[in-house]
Amino acid sequence: MSITRLNEFEAAEGKEDALYAFLQSILPHIAGSEGCVSCELLRHQDNPTKFVILERWVSVAAHQQSLANFPKEDMQAIMPLLGAPPKGAYYHS
Repeated sequence: MSITRLNEFEAAEGKEDALYAFLQSILPHIAGSEGCVSCELLRHQDNPTKFVILERWVSVAAHQQSLANFPKEDMQAIMPLLGAPPKGAYYHS
């Protein structure tokens, strides 16, 4: 059974465009990870500081393995762009 992962991000004041660019830059890594079915970056219609990355995976394990392979320096690069800690959760249909 495939799963959906919703990742929510909120930009620090004045960092909306920088966070959007950063999130766009990591999409190829996510999409290229083994087990990723699709991923999409969405920006909130009424609040430009809020973003969601919608990911579909073959399994929770595949998503977790992709995180283990994600460059740690990229994880650190996002921190000054955030106005709140990111949130994420798994969903299934």
